[in-house]
Amino acid sequence: MKHTLHILRIIMALLLFASCEHKDLCLHHPHATRLKVAFDWSDAPEATPRGMCVYFYPIEGGSGSRFDFNGMEGGYVNLKVGRYRAICYNNDTESVLFHSTDSYTNHGAYTREGNVLEPLYGNTAQYAPRAKNTENERVVICPDMMWGSIIFDIEVLDNGVTYTCEPLYNSNGNNDTRGFVSNDEHIITFYPHELVCTYTYEIRNVQNLKHVAQMSGTLSSMAGALTFSNEELGRECVTLPFESTLYDASTVTGQFYTFGHHLDNTLDHRMVFYVVMDDGAKYCFKDTENLNVTQQIHDAPNHRHVHLIIDGLELPQPIENGHGFKPSVDDWGVVEEDIIL
Repeated sequence: MKHTLHILRIIMALLLFASCEHKDLCLHHPHATRLKVAFDWSDAPEATPRGMCVYFYPIEGGSGSRFDFNGMEGGYVNLKVGRYRAICYNNDTESVLFHSTDSYTNHGAYTREGNVLEPLYGNTAQYAPRAKNTENERVVICPDMMWGSIIFDIEVLDNGVTYTCEPLYNSNGNNDTRGFVSNDEHIITFYPHELVCTYTYEIRNVQNLKHVAQMSGTLSSMAGALTFSNEELGRECVTLPFESTLYDASTVTGQFYTFGHHLDNTLDHRMVFYVVMDDGAKYCFKDTENLNVTQQIHDAPNHRHVHLIIDGLELPQPIENGHGFKPSVDDWGVVEEDIIL
């Protein structure tokens, strides 16, 4: 009996020792902390996203963890103690596609390929004239509006969080520093700003506008992609199709979004307009001097909000009694002559 009790005591001691050893090892594993994610919209006061997403990327390596939030306020996430970098942007886009989401450095946005006549209702044509020297550019659709920002040097601790905000955004560039943030409340605040550009345009002094049934346009040599971590634009030049609106008896206006134009791009930005008249005739206006908007884009006071002005567009007078030139419904009548006003 004494021998049996001695053996039981040894077994219990070993179990207690093993239990203590297991508990000590657990202390060396990073554990999750409840972290509040907030969005401050002072850099984009007119923003209206329906939701936001945040990617936290461990600095030591590995894929990012994505968290989604309804509305604009943010919410809570569970994140392991450690060091991170983070990207946020609105998650309610429809036209935007994403690539390299497992990489903080390469995570970016782009849009699918399209057709120059895509904005025209009921269009089935596979060909339309293009601006001079842009025939080989890919045509991609315009992105949706996007807002977002980054935070780097994040360190999630047991007793708080520290991080560095990206510089304060303004129309002249990111040149004001928000600086280092430290708090013991486990709160991290993003400051989203506009990630894409809003282009508006107006065509003044348009003749015979009342006979237009449909109209759309394109803008050439724009960037087709954006990388979030440094807001670097894609270097490939693409052509963007967009809609046109008949504003009054002699004015056409429109608005579309774009990632912008790469500053190293030396190609001209040319607009082309496709017009379907109420008699079925189709005309393409291109390669005139007033449709070269390169300088207007480069000289815009705010590269995020560019307004283009085209002065003069002479639409043909509808043909009556069958006389005069009228393209077939399958052909485009190209108008390239400069209009003298």
